[in-house]
Amino acid sequence: MDHSATGVSKMALGNRRVVLCQRPVGQPQVENFRTEDCDYPTEIKDGHILVKTLYLSVDPYMRICMNADPGTKYVQTWKLGDTISGGGVGVVTDSRCPEFVAGDFVAKDFNWPWQLYASIPASQANKIDRSFGANQLSLALGALGMPGLTSLIGIRERAHIKPGTNQTFVVSAAAGACGSLAGQIAKLEGCGRVVGICGTDKKCRFLMEELGFDGAINYKTDDIAARLRECCSAGIDVYFDNVGGKISNEVIKQMNKDSAVIPCGQISMYSMDINCPLDNSIQELLKEKRISRDLFAANGFTDIFDEMKQQLAKWVKEGKIKTRETVVKGLENCGAAFIGMMNGSNIGKQVVHIADP
Repeated sequence: MDHSATGVSKMALGNRRVVLCQRPVGQPQVENFRTEDCDYPTEIKDGHILVKTLYLSVDPYMRICMNADPGTKYVQTWKLGDTISGGGVGVVTDSRCPEFVAGDFVAKDFNWPWQLYASIPASQANKIDRSFGANQLSLALGALGMPGLTSLIGIRERAHIKPGTNQTFVVSAAAGACGSLAGQIAKLEGCGRVVGICGTDKKCRFLMEELGFDGAINYKTDDIAARLRECCSAGIDVYFDNVGGKISNEVIKQMNKDSAVIPCGQISMYSMDINCPLDNSIQELLKEKRISRDLFAANGFTDIFDEMKQQLAKWVKEGKIKTRETVVKGLENCGAAFIGMMNGSNIGKQVVHIADP
């Protein structure tokens, strides 16, 4: 393999990776992860590209990948001792595919190995427009990646928004990657009032002052039911559910007839050893009020990904969607970044900066 195009000697390159060394019980700990040396990919298969990792994504769904049985068909469990994977952005250093050349920036929403250099199938990589500056490449993991797609597709396919009818939209984990985008998109799609639920006063100010939410609730210090009544005096028409559990139960209790729940995530229950279905009383309420709650996964709508990404990119370029990132540096800190995100320490999208191009 020739690295002359990048001016890097193969002998000068080392490689490192992060592996799952033990399965967590309850909340994940730093001890569940290990950073170690690994082989540099010297043989690139036809149809593959060699990439240098620039950014890695940590996301709530990864918690169930740490279990021996993830309990869903949408993700696969991580094997003990194997390289962890998720969303990633990198630069091509060598290619065995004519569609990619050294210097191309690429991204993947899933299955990007947590390691410095990796060989990945070119068919699974998305080329990033070179017009993005180096400091914007990580948007491919946030507003222009799976969080943006999940928010936009979920709202368009499940929310039943009727512009001009002054509907009220509530989103939980509202200061996170999906929640912060979903609230803004709901406004752009025609909702009259947007209320976010998050875990700190700082996040509440972020929602109100920077993103233009109409209301914000701190679930750790506020009386959730009372604050919902105050912020949503006409009831709730759409609920973008990122957390499940008690918070979601309180929201559903105040939803209007013929309203819609978009079940995006269940972060409050990902670290539990058993699945926690909705309470019987909540299930009865959904039925009584004819509240739709159809299971949703963005990767079931791949045929409209390109169209949705174009819409998201347009909104970002026009300043109609504002983005925020929480950035941790260093491959060895991926585990800590994941744990911090699960504990709610991030505002906006949590990413790990691995290297510069």
